[in-house]
Amino acid sequence: MTPLLTVNSVTKQFAATPIVQDVSFEVYPGEIFALLGASGCGKTTTLRLIAGFERADTGVIAMRDRVLTDEEIHIPPESREIGFVFQDYALFPDKNVLENAAFGFSRKMPKKERHANALGTLERVGIAHLHARMPHHLSGGEQQRVALARSLATQPKLLLLDEPFSSLDTGLRQATREEVRGLLKADGISVVLVTHDQEEALSFAERVAVMNSGTIEQIGTPEDVYRHPKTVHVANFLGKTNVIETDIRNGIAETPFGALAVDAPNATDVLLSIRPEHITIEKHVTDASDKNIGRITAREFKGHDFTYRVEVDGKSYFVQTDYQRHFQVGEAVILRPTEAVVIEKAG
Repeated sequence: MTPLLTVNSVTKQFAATPIVQDVSFEVYPGEIFALLGASGCGKTTTLRLIAGFERADTGVIAMRDRVLTDEEIHIPPESREIGFVFQDYALFPDKNVLENAAFGFSRKMPKKERHANALGTLERVGIAHLHARMPHHLSGGEQQRVALARSLATQPKLLLLDEPFSSLDTGLRQATREEVRGLLKADGISVVLVTHDQEEALSFAERVAVMNSGTIEQIGTPEDVYRHPKTVHVANFLGKTNVIETDIRNGIAETPFGALAVDAPNATDVLLSIRPEHITIEKHVTDASDKNIGRITAREFKGHDFTYRVEVDGKSYFVQTDYQRHFQVGEAVILRPTEAVVIEKAG
């Protein structure tokens, strides 16, 4: 399949400080693609480069066979056929919902036609009944839908979302995210989402690019980047993990809580990432000769599960169980690994 968007070796710096460094990825028709990373990693700058709000120092950005940015070309934002939903929604406070939604249409289009088209888009996002309200009379979720409607009204080829759900409370965020995703997939719209929220990226996107210090460390499906992280940063950023240095011999890796078969060649001083849910935990009921005896030093209850911090041989590890697995701080336990992946060492 031919990509809709191609970002090739793009670099951007401000005041001699590199912000985006040799970033490359593709987005396919109808695909939801996420740029995931911590604040300051370059993800929003990358989004602004795609939109045309900033110009890349080097590299190429193209839509299909149309170059948007290279060393000689820089197509202005309004001519890129790209929609943008800002983090703060950027609604005009002196315009009502309908006027905000209609803002992207050409002034050459008759006002009646602009408003009719905008009202149709408001119906699609479920807020046509609020068309006469002013932005300050709307909830955060309603404002988010107005911003989305304004971006969708002009039927862009690509939609860019900059932390679009971050200002919503937890319950509303999840419900809105599901509804917006359903709308975008039904319309077959290609999307680039920027977020620092790993749960949001994993649940919303079909592929995820994990950014760190201006570079992309890994691109893959949510399942792939979570279960098979390539670097320590990716492993840690996508949730809690236990990073262990060990050797691999004949497909077996030794860990502080038992041997484990791994899909990797023989090697010394390798790093393993073992997710907390990939360690089983049992009460210690056997003799003291067990090598993998641990002691629970902390626990965190999150409704649907527990996360325990367990000390083994002076080092702490995270273990996750379902809500029915009760252990107390100070209790002696036995840990056993069930799954691990080899990751790259930094540098």
